[in-house]
Amino acid sequence: MDFLWTPWRYQYVTQAGESKECIFCAAAADTAHDRERLVVHRAPRNLVMLNRFPYTSGHVMVVPYEHAALLEEIEDETLVELIRLARLAEKHLRALYRPDGLNLGFNIGRSAGAGIAGHLHLHALPRWTGDTSFMTAVGETRVLPEDLETTWTKLLRAFAE
Repeated sequence: MDFLWTPWRYQYVTQAGESKECIFCAAAADTAHDRERLVVHRAPRNLVMLNRFPYTSGHVMVVPYEHAALLEEIEDETLVELIRLARLAEKHLRALYRPDGLNLGFNIGRSAGAGIAGHLHLHALPRWTGDTSFMTAVGETRVLPEDLETTWTKLLRAFAE
């Protein structure tokens, strides 16, 4: 039998559903700890941060500062900035990872797959032809070639340019 060690996922497995704090609101309010909170860019109304439990390397989220669950609850200016940041994330992900495509999308509501249903956020993640493997489809496991620290550093630099 082969073993695949993923110690960085231990936090997710053991603490899933325990936190009462909205991680997005905490990241929005805490500008002093962007590295720890995985924030790579701040704009006036939204931030861009890494997904701590990514589907692929480069998986980021565009997150409004305001705590709202639905698109209809977000100010128009926030939505415009959010989609512009999604476009910028696409540009940086294409340059850094050279994917064949990207997934961009919202999961609104728990039944739609939102891990944090109370705070709207847009996912942006690079995809490659053939990147669906038995690990994801059968083993419900992600295999990532890059650690979060490396991804954070790359994207922080890209957004700073």
